[in-house]
Amino acid sequence: MARQENRDRDERDSEFVDKLVHINRVAKVVKGGRRFGFAALVVVGDQKGRVGFGHGKAREVPEAIRKATEAAKRTMIRVPLREGRTLHHDVEGRHGAGKVLLRAAPAGTGIIAGGPMRAVFETLGVQDVVAKSLGTSNPYNMVRATFAALTKEDSPRSVAARRGLKVSVLQSRRRDNNDEAASAAAEA
Repeated sequence: MARQENRDRDERDSEFVDKLVHINRVAKVVKGGRRFGFAALVVVGDQKGRVGFGHGKAREVPEAIRKATEAAKRTMIRVPLREGRTLHHDVEGRHGAGKVLLRAAPAGTGIIAGGPMRAVFETLGVQDVVAKSLGTSNPYNMVRATFAALTKEDSPRSVAARRGLKVSVLQSRRRDNNDEAASAAAEA
């Protein structure tokens, strides 16, 4: 029975992709010299719209990575994706001095993003996105700001449900507004 549970856990864990974003070595000065510790930042995702990040600290690098990976699996969020490849709309996120701008992109664009944000998008399963970090380059704040932006992401289905409309009605209104804006621009 225990062997079966182990196998189930391994299969569940194997569906996730994890990326090591950053390792920080810290030193504590003691009487005999320095004691080194390591802090790891890991992003975990299933490449189908779920992603999480975690932070782990330990005296050894592999142990810090293991702790961070477990923490990331506990804090996963689901992000709605358009056609399973990009975001539904442009969105901004902030955390501390970290500010990021995420933009939906047409097919074939790829992931245009800096290091920590790129790891988030790769594990999330996004194929086309343009992202820009406007604030700090601190990987912790960049990842948290990216997650803040991703939590603001809404799908047309959830917007329609909130407003008590059908998705088709919502999207037809959008097309009508775009046509009016285009005709107004052509007249001017």
